[in-house]
Amino acid sequence: MKLSRAVILFMSALPAILLLVGPSTPHAAPRTEFCVATNGDDRNPGSIARPFATLERARDAIRGLKQNGLPSGGVTVLIRGGSYHLDKAFELNDQDSGSPGAPIAYRPYQNEEVHLTGGRPLSGFSPVADPAVLARLAPEARGKVVQVDLRARGIVDFGELKPRGFGAYGIPSALQLYFQGRPMTLARWPNRGWINVAGIPAGPKGRRFAYLGNRPGRWQQLDDIWLHGYWAWDWADSYLKVAAIDSLSCEIVTQAPPAFGFKAGSRYYALNILEELDEPGEWYLDRNSGILYFWPPAPVPPGTAYVSLLPTIVSLQDVSDLTIQGITIEYCRGTAVLVHGGRNNRIAGCVIRNTGNAAVEIKGGTNNGVQGCDIQHCGESGIILAGGERRTLTAGGNYADNNRIHDFGQWVRSYTPGIDIRGVANRVAHNLIYQAPHSAILLFGNEHLIEYNEIHHVCLETSDAGAFYMGKDYSERGNVVRYNYFHHLNLGDVQAIYLDDFASGTTVYGNVVYRAGRGVDVGGGRDNTVKNNIFIDCLKPNSLDARGTSWSRKYFDGTDTTLTDRLRDVNYRQPPYSTRYPELLTLYDRNPALPEGNAFVNNISVGTPLLVLEDGLTGKTVKIEGNLDNKDPGFVDRAHGNFQLKPGSPAFRLGFRRIPMELIGLRRDEFRK
Repeated sequence: MKLSRAVILFMSALPAILLLVGPSTPHAAPRTEFCVATNGDDRNPGSIARPFATLERARDAIRGLKQNGLPSGGVTVLIRGGSYHLDKAFELNDQDSGSPGAPIAYRPYQNEEVHLTGGRPLSGFSPVADPAVLARLAPEARGKVVQVDLRARGIVDFGELKPRGFGAYGIPSALQLYFQGRPMTLARWPNRGWINVAGIPAGPKGRRFAYLGNRPGRWQQLDDIWLHGYWAWDWADSYLKVAAIDSLSCEIVTQAPPAFGFKAGSRYYALNILEELDEPGEWYLDRNSGILYFWPPAPVPPGTAYVSLLPTIVSLQDVSDLTIQGITIEYCRGTAVLVHGGRNNRIAGCVIRNTGNAAVEIKGGTNNGVQGCDIQHCGESGIILAGGERRTLTAGGNYADNNRIHDFGQWVRSYTPGIDIRGVANRVAHNLIYQAPHSAILLFGNEHLIEYNEIHHVCLETSDAGAFYMGKDYSERGNVVRYNYFHHLNLGDVQAIYLDDFASGTTVYGNVVYRAGRGVDVGGGRDNTVKNNIFIDCLKPNSLDARGTSWSRKYFDGTDTTLTDRLRDVNYRQPPYSTRYPELLTLYDRNPALPEGNAFVNNISVGTPLLVLEDGLTGKTVKIEGNLDNKDPGFVDRAHGNFQLKPGSPAFRLGFRRIPMELIGLRRDEFRK
């Protein structure tokens, strides 16, 4: 008798199933389990005693089971502790789905430490002995820098440094070096901070600029030197490749001009230069020889230095009812985890770090989420959360919940937030987001809920920026930003909540903002409600302008059609927009440049007056009522950051409602103990 492949797979897995099925009770279905271990063998049955070697083998065993239907209670793949160095992404598709009553999970065995890596460990570093290389190194680096031959270790794909930055996102990074779980610095000058453009002899749109001093005269190999800068605006960074350096005129020529041109005095630094490998933590790869040079900040025992290789580590395409739990996922050149389509998938309790682009991208599907994860050292964003359909206002229901996200935007510094939320009706809640050059949350779309997040120390090197940011689309309405705590932001031109360039129809309720340039900035938009918030020690707690009547007339005189184009893109004169947001139907009947329908109600401001009206606006154009403006509200303990109000606060008599600050930020759950 000839057996089918499905039957053979089922019979080979049967010993594991019989060994590992938990005791049956009237209330809990038996559990089917497979085991994977670094010392396993894919010819094994996948039991604890005889585990598989690869996740793919466990995946295929589950596919075999599904030929006869998923077992009641679902399937769990238990992964023994250790590092799994993947040669390709671990890919799951629709045939790897669970069901609501029989979910599938991949998680560590008994909380053992499991690492899935898209990189390779390096060992065998030796002192630099080549006289030509030593001559190029700074005197203080000689004898400190070590080297390793990547090609001799089978690593031949170095990737490419490419133009990245504002308007050029999602481009995978080149090979990156990591040590002790942290990214090292590609040799640069200056080692910290920036230098300034001395002049622009070819004008803003030229390809050359002047520099001061003679440092670039030291650089010998010019074919792969790059410059990273904020070339015109402090909210738009980009990388430019050097074409030539003229040491006589002290000018650098770039292969292309930056998007917004050059500006005298703008800031930049140079990178990927062997001669600038002059302090611990810096490294450089000679792409011709394949030799990587590194000044380690500490001894380099095996397993402490890695280079990134894979674009992606885990990919879920149209999968449903599946959980990836409790795993450290690290060292990749692109986005570590992709969840595209499907439903009821969770990336939960994981550590995701050291990525070239984002940590997790959720795109489409419903009820897919990132929960209880620690995300750090991302080249671009932390989480990209997209779901729902804007033209039909169909809800996505995807979520980012209870995550710690920090040190993101490490390669591309602007518009690469901790969480990038898009689509319709997704949720960002209970996250702690901090330590970043630009925004914590960027929002695009409708009816998203941003709540109970703690955000601090972001927008650290940018201006005209917001910790929370949205803008330039009248059709993006119904969004709610409530019960968030923003504190210790850049006190320059940085807003806690930035409703920029005609952002409209947003509710800002119950937030606490302590130390920011502005608390809420309404940039010419309409129908925004700012209610029941507390602002402490902000330069301007709130501002409202009529930019459409002044310096942004271009959006209404036909010069720039962005606003009307985006309205037409969603067919705003037809349902569901015409019925959900009827105010859009008459928006252009009057003067759309006027910021009508805004309200500032029942707020508390301490330290400075509550609201600044700009561009000639008066109190007649905005609803202002019930605010406690620059008076003592009776905090429980302001000195120690307890901004709850005492029972007798005068704000309560004006209609203020208690903010549940004890619920804001990270919380304990099944994935975050």
